[in-house]
Amino acid sequence: MVAKIGSSNNLYGALSYNQIKVDEDHAKIIFAQNMIENKDGNFDIHTCLQSFEPYLLANKRTEKPILHISINPDPKDKLTDEQLSEIAQEYMQKMGYGEQPFIVYKHEDIERRHIHIVSLRVGRDGRKIDHNFEHRRSMDICRELENKYGLEHADQKQREAGLPLKKVDFSTGDVKHQIANVIRSIVRDYHFQSIKEYKAVLSIYNVDMEEVRGEAKGNRYKGLVYSVLNEKGEKVGTHFKSSLFGKSVGIEALEKRIEKSAEFFKNKTVKERYKTVIATAMRSCLNRQDFEKALEKQGIFVLFRTNEQGRIYGATFIDHEQKCVFNGSRLGKEFSANFFNDLFSGKTAFKPDEKQIFEPFQKTDKEFDENSNFGGIFDLFTPDSSIGDEIEEQNLTRRMKKKKRKQRHI
Repeated sequence: MVAKIGSSNNLYGALSYNQIKVDEDHAKIIFAQNMIENKDGNFDIHTCLQSFEPYLLANKRTEKPILHISINPDPKDKLTDEQLSEIAQEYMQKMGYGEQPFIVYKHEDIERRHIHIVSLRVGRDGRKIDHNFEHRRSMDICRELENKYGLEHADQKQREAGLPLKKVDFSTGDVKHQIANVIRSIVRDYHFQSIKEYKAVLSIYNVDMEEVRGEAKGNRYKGLVYSVLNEKGEKVGTHFKSSLFGKSVGIEALEKRIEKSAEFFKNKTVKERYKTVIATAMRSCLNRQDFEKALEKQGIFVLFRTNEQGRIYGATFIDHEQKCVFNGSRLGKEFSANFFNDLFSGKTAFKPDEKQIFEPFQKTDKEFDENSNFGGIFDLFTPDSSIGDEIEEQNLTRRMKKKKRKQRHI
């Protein structure tokens, strides 16, 4: 079992991300604590915002008060909703958030069933809850819960990487089934705009893909072939035609997914969000290793491809939480492979046009100001900003601003 902890300053984003899954019948609420219920016993974003509001009003100093946790059991673990609910409650109690308001969603949009928890890092008294050694404590708690509930133990590499899927391991056998688990989830859930970007995310899970084209009996054909990679990135074992896994992962399905993803990436907010996070890491890090670690803390992984001389010729970024894969050049030349090669070799320095990169996040609404706890630039849980008018988020922001003005006049 792997737990991934994220924090942000966008409550509406965290709630709407999960609510969209609920509306699409890809998720459901299995537990809620200290949350206001509607008369029909259901929850919506409006009532959830009201539940969290007193805590946020009590502490406006904490930059990222929103807690968003995903807990991912092994696909082999068959857990009931009651068991998942118990695991969520015990995890929150042991982490020090047991008395907080929180809501637990069970996600079923991929083969690996998992849960998301939305809560707060600040208490009703306005004090920030201690999160020292949070990652280490979380890993220890996951091991305790694995033992208590008889769950599969996550391997060390999977725990460290925080990957949502298990890597293909040629030595364990049943390779076809392992590949199927990976490619079906990625084609269904990830956003990518090219075959190369799809291939990049596959490589993280030790899967290689090749596109094959040709002509047989006067008819042209094209298809995909999948293989397993070892730790050195070398192909091992036999290859598998995509037809063995069904049409859902064939070339036509892949092309449709690419077309759909292109529409997703047309949203300027998506690009600007990643520009901001990546640019911040580029400005603060002196070398490639520090840069990669800085992005990992934000939940983003970067794959650099280098030639025999060590020159970087490819840079692909992968956000496993938002399921986004994109080459750096899509964000601009200052995020391209050539620029990273010159940056890490000391041939150039990163001096972005700050107005161009940061302005979209400074004022998205006339009522929005820099002291608000909502809509921050580093929120990685915010879905596509075209979803609704975010009325409740704006109303809560106004109430917080109004209270702050009153306090200034006292």
